[in-house]
Amino acid sequence: MFDIGFSELVVIGIVALLVLGPERLPKVARTTGHLLGRLQRYVSDVKSDINREMQLDELKRLQEEARKSAMEFESTVRSEVASIEGGVASSIQSASSAVADLESSFKASSDAVRESSSVSAQLTQAAPEVLPLDANAMPDTMIMPDPVQDEHQVDSDFNRPAPESKSSKT
Repeated sequence: MFDIGFSELVVIGIVALLVLGPERLPKVARTTGHLLGRLQRYVSDVKSDINREMQLDELKRLQEEARKSAMEFESTVRSEVASIEGGVASSIQSASSAVADLESSFKASSDAVRESSSVSAQLTQAAPEVLPLDANAMPDTMIMPDPVQDEHQVDSDFNRPAPESKSSKT
């Protein structure tokens, strides 16, 4: 501790023996030992307190770093959540506008169907003999045979024989 060697201790002991005498030397040596022991304990307590304070400072620094990283992480998460909420809100808005467009187009098409059905009903009431009600009710006169067909040829569209020409009857 004080960097005193063995030879220096021997010199100090001989001087103390001469100065104090043989009767008081053991008592002074014992008291000196107790004082040196207390001094060593005091020094070790101060060292441990300093070490504890250093560790406490280091822990506080680590705690502050952890708090900063937690704050950064929280801000990152909050910004990501905000961006996701914005994306979801815009998607919902675009979906709502698409649904509104579909509803308006459906309404327009249903109005057009109603209008066309009312127009066809009016036309049917106005001229029922002109417009047939179904396709099976169409007269056969509207089907025209092909004039180039041979008289023995079968009309493939209707699976019936082709009409005979007037020249073969005479």
